[in-house]
Amino acid sequence: MADTTLGTASPARRSGGWRIERLPSPVWVQVLIPFLAIGLAFLITSILVLMAQANPLDAFYYLLIEPISTRNGALDVLVKATPILFTGLAVLVAFSGGYFNIGAEGQLLAGAIAAAGLGVTLQESSPWLAIPIILLAGFIAGALWALLPALLRVYLRVDEVVTTLLLNSVMALGLSGLLTGPWRDPSGWPRTPMIAEAIRLPRLAPPSRLRAGILLGIAILLILWFVLRRTAFGVKLRAVGLEPRAARFMGINVPRTVLIAALVSGGIAGLAGTTEILGIQGRLIAESSPGYGYTGVVVAMLAGLSAPGVLIAACFIALVETGSLSLSQALNVPQYLGDVVQAVTLITMLACLLLTNYRLRRQK
Repeated sequence: MADTTLGTASPARRSGGWRIERLPSPVWVQVLIPFLAIGLAFLITSILVLMAQANPLDAFYYLLIEPISTRNGALDVLVKATPILFTGLAVLVAFSGGYFNIGAEGQLLAGAIAAAGLGVTLQESSPWLAIPIILLAGFIAGALWALLPALLRVYLRVDEVVTTLLLNSVMALGLSGLLTGPWRDPSGWPRTPMIAEAIRLPRLAPPSRLRAGILLGIAILLILWFVLRRTAFGVKLRAVGLEPRAARFMGINVPRTVLIAALVSGGIAGLAGTTEILGIQGRLIAESSPGYGYTGVVVAMLAGLSAPGVLIAACFIALVETGSLSLSQALNVPQYLGDVVQAVTLITMLACLLLTNYRLRRQK
């Protein structure tokens, strides 16, 4: 009989059996994990499609293929992927350092508010001066909104999951107060005046809505990949995220490292809101973010906290969200099926990641 004892159990007494050891899986298994998770998610959601009296193959065609079958459709996917890429990178930085930032939504709105305020103020300025100032202000606004929960975590041991999550609602209420109060458009609508086209991010493929924000996101991705993998600070950050006590024993300043990770995370999330205002929307509205900050958590986990993986995961989530509308119109399937695919994919991804900590070995 095979011995299936977990952990570092003694070898099986009978030869020729199998046992599960607590050892990292081979690299090729870890590479296949995201694809396995997505495959399982589609298999599970196929049941829901059948319950809606639709063909799963047709459903997944409209969900994954039809949105990118045309040039405009593919560009629209990139437009939707841009803010998700920023929030995914923000969560990646925080989670890599063991700081569980769930407040990217509020930090995104902080950056959007800063961009809208300065965008109206700098209408007559040179775009070479105004755009960098607004981007920097958005980064600082997101970082400042992330500062309080970071300080509470570092110095008072207050759980950052709770504080960052609660501050999302505070920022949303503050945004609503501005739009219905001092920043209300003269026309009466709860929105700010339109920012001049001259100081908005340039278009990449007119007449598409895709703007240079996606290039900024990719540049930040490359910088983060280099810092996390090729610098001493990246090693320290990952050491703190894996085992803070061991990192402290090695002489790493754990509070300072966590604080830097939290502020950088908040700043990148702030850039997500800034690029949305300077790029897609052109003004601040109540629906400036349909939950991009929370989607960033899903993206970072799907990517396995890998910077290149965040780009792939962001495009995948954007594709599913874009395709869910086409699916609903073509097959009369509820549009929320896309949200179900995201949720199930995250659950299966987490389950598969757990399996990477174990390896099946044959007994000799």
